[in-house]
Amino acid sequence: MREHQEAGGVQLVYGKNAVAELLKSGVGVDTVFLQDTMAPPQAAYFTALAKEAGAVVKRVHSQKLAAMCATQSHQGVAARAAEVDYRTLDELLCAAREKGEAPFLLLCDGVEDPHNLGALLRTALLVGAHGAVIPRRGGVSVTPTVMKASAGAAARLPIARVANLSEAIRRLKKENVFVYCADMDGAPVYAQNLTGPIALVMGGEGAGVSQLVKKLCDGALSLPMAARGTGVDSFNVSVAGGIILYEIMRQRAQ
Repeated sequence: MREHQEAGGVQLVYGKNAVAELLKSGVGVDTVFLQDTMAPPQAAYFTALAKEAGAVVKRVHSQKLAAMCATQSHQGVAARAAEVDYRTLDELLCAAREKGEAPFLLLCDGVEDPHNLGALLRTALLVGAHGAVIPRRGGVSVTPTVMKASAGAAARLPIARVANLSEAIRRLKKENVFVYCADMDGAPVYAQNLTGPIALVMGGEGAGVSQLVKKLCDGALSLPMAARGTGVDSFNVSVAGGIILYEIMRQRAQ
């Protein structure tokens, strides 16, 4: 799936869930584009959301919408919005303090597939994480494809984009946040105490967590598998992240 980025820090977000969540989130949206053949009930729904968000609605031909989004997977709706308002790491920690909760963060180290990042952000929001941290280089940023893959979660979950992920980890450790990374040689996730201030680092699709980042982490978590020796030797990063993030939520809730 291709992405479309306009000049001036403006991007098109497409897909029904992504656009709906974007409009509900309060992020600046100036125009909502609806396919001219969209069913009246759906068109009325997006028109109402756009009106509440202060956005203009334009009906466009399906071919024009596909050309605008550079994909046929737009689901009949797109919104023109400013780029994601990235937060600072301190703002993520402050959000946890304001809720009276121990920090719970997701860190992504070199995740390059926008669909994987979107899925991770969606899970992070649903398990109650206070935010996610991504690097400025060495990984995908929050693009329209990421927004769509996250079903709009990327518009609701605070995201910090840092120059150096290693420095971010050092900062977290100074704040007494225990940092784990996902690694095949780590300890089984279900055997660890994952309560309290915690951050989970998920690595890239190929190399996993970088060696420098791994050395900075306080521990490593693994997911025991039943199909070893079959040639399929690992979970997809978004699947692995989903399992571990859910286990962290389960333990924190006890």
